Amino acid sequence: MAWTARGAALLAPIFLAACEPGVLNPQGTVGSSERTILIDSVAIMLAIVVPTICATLGVAWWFRATNTRARHLPDWAYSGQLELIVWAIPLLTIMLLGGVAWVGSHDLDPAKPLAASEKPVNVQVVSLDWKWLFIYPDQGVASVNRLVIPAGVPVHFSLTSASVMNAFFIPQLGSMIYTMNGMATQLNLSAKAPGTYRGLSSHYSGAGFADMHFAVDAMPAEGFVNWVATARTGGPALDPASYAALAKQSMAVSPFTYRDVAPDLFTKIVAQALPPGPGPTDPAGL
Repeated sequence: MAWTARGAALLAPIFLAACEPGVLNPQGTVGSSERTILIDSVAIMLAIVVPTICATLGVAWWFRATNTRARHLPDWAYSGQLELIVWAIPLLTIMLLGGVAWVGSHDLDPAKPLAASEKPVNVQVVSLDWKWLFIYPDQGVASVNRLVIPAGVPVHFSLTSASVMNAFFIPQLGSMIYTMNGMATQLNLSAKAPGTYRGLSSHYSGAGFADMHFAVDAMPAEGFVNWVATARTGGPALDPASYAALAKQSMAVSPFTYRDVAPDLFTKIVAQALPPGPGPTDPAGL
């Protein structure tokens, strides 16, 4: 009974991990390709790991003390054939893994536009303490802690940080990428079908890090248009003054929208024409 309880305790994290949608349940073109690379890499490594484990157990069993049929060679020192096998198999495995990584790193370059007939939706992302700001420059609206995108349409992200370095990650869509103060990184993703996916910060950034996540709502094209129209009719305007208020440190901010965005606001954030935040401080001072 004790061994059963211990085994259940060890297996519980595996089953609990399967309850949370993640990289093994992709809902985007990039995420699907990354899962393929992950599975292929594991399979290639298992092709050498499993035989090695089996050979180790087999040798230990065959050369056990009670096996009189085992042939012992106490003076054995070198075998060219054995050396060839020992080194050739890992070398071929590394070459194959390197090839998979090489091809994948070029095909899935975050800055490489996705092949699609539709024009991509542009979203400018700013990581703050401790929330996410999403600016839609072509639509003239913005949202906090909620990313709305049209399903089946590529999305081009430009990302920066208005405080410390952070990391933008939507596990089911793929490609985690860092946001850095004073510079902009590029990312291209898409969602295959409508749905709600989890977005998060995957780089610790202080006291409010645990609440620095956001919902990703992939909508049909008409739903996205309606959401933009609704955002334009309510909420404050995002200008340098309201941005300065937003940039102040705060935790667990509920999602809301801005009906209008000042021109070139993202460019000013990247160029630090709008001063960056001070970075994480003692939460008692919030």
